[in-house]
Amino acid sequence: MLDINALIQTIAIAALPVIFAITLHEAAHGYAARHFGDPTAWMLGRISLNPLRHIDPLGTIAIPLLILLFSGGSFLFGYAKPVPVDFGRLRHPKKDMFWVAAAGPLANLFMALCWAFLLKLSWEMPVNQFTLPLSEMSKVGIMINCVLMVLNLLPLPPLDGGRIAVSLLPHSLAWKYARLEPWGFPILLLLLFTGILSAILSPLVALAARAIEVIFGLY
Repeated sequence: MLDINALIQTIAIAALPVIFAITLHEAAHGYAARHFGDPTAWMLGRISLNPLRHIDPLGTIAIPLLILLFSGGSFLFGYAKPVPVDFGRLRHPKKDMFWVAAAGPLANLFMALCWAFLLKLSWEMPVNQFTLPLSEMSKVGIMINCVLMVLNLLPLPPLDGGRIAVSLLPHSLAWKYARLEPWGFPILLLLLFTGILSAILSPLVALAARAIEVIFGLY
């Protein structure tokens, strides 16, 4: 039987880490694109740390809530409105594509490290009414950012890892690989529903989370 109180508590703890993990990932793409010459995201007001500018009602709110509901609070996933990037306007399109694509996963890595610091801090502080919520929120922050980082690094267009692969491949192969992009999302859904995606992600996410635990001494 569904425990409504437990679900509400889980949502309250997970909301902030999930929203920031998803939206700042997209903002990082916009910052990088502007730095390398494409002002598209900036002109549309998408280069912002304000999560409201990046929230997608379906991907940032509805889907994470449904996943929380049906997984019993054991799994989280979502997405924000993609930041528009015109790769043709970058100063060095193929080379700069690497950094624009990598900016999102790097933002997730940075946020995972920040949450790990807050988790360590919550353990070191005298116990009070804030330490337990901060500790639980930090654990969610570490995990959701590790999931998004690893997922987006999969070498499948249009994921960030696919764009990184395109930027690194020779021109003769890069354009052929980029043509997979229209099939990327269907392939991702197929991997998800067959359990293959979980089999790929789980050990990599666990490895990333474990590395962060070791760095901060979270034993």
